[in-house]
Amino acid sequence: MRISVSSDMDEPVARALLVQLRDRGHDVVTYGALRPGDDPQWAACSEAAAREVAAGNADQAVVCCWTGTGASIAANKVPGVRAALCTDAYTADGARRWNDANVLALSLRLTSEPLLKEILDAWFATEASTDAEDRENVARVERLDGTRTTS
Repeated sequence: MRISVSSDMDEPVARALLVQLRDRGHDVVTYGALRPGDDPQWAACSEAAAREVAAGNADQAVVCCWTGTGASIAANKVPGVRAALCTDAYTADGARRWNDANVLALSLRLTSEPLLKEILDAWFATEASTDAEDRENVARVERLDGTRTTS
């Protein structure tokens, strides 16, 4: 899977994220402070990573900033992106299952390396629900950003 990753700071957990993703066999493309010469501002690098998903150039993205909030807000402004700020494995599971999230947002401050592994395990182990009500909710969100025009 091709995953775009952004971080506004070159923090140890951001580096651990890159290692974990590559160890899982993913092709990783970096943005922000993880890419020399790139714009490290959280809004810019989160948007860049999210646009890769929206354009179909990446299957998913992981966006990071100090709290994860700004990164998730910026990513969610990109039509076609459903970013979820996840601080634990249960939230990551639910984000994938019920929200069909395609962008994971992480806090550089709150995410330890063991917690990062748990979140990634849950994120990648969980498929989007096929339940009609869950799919309708995702379709409704897509209609909000104009990426889906029919029910």
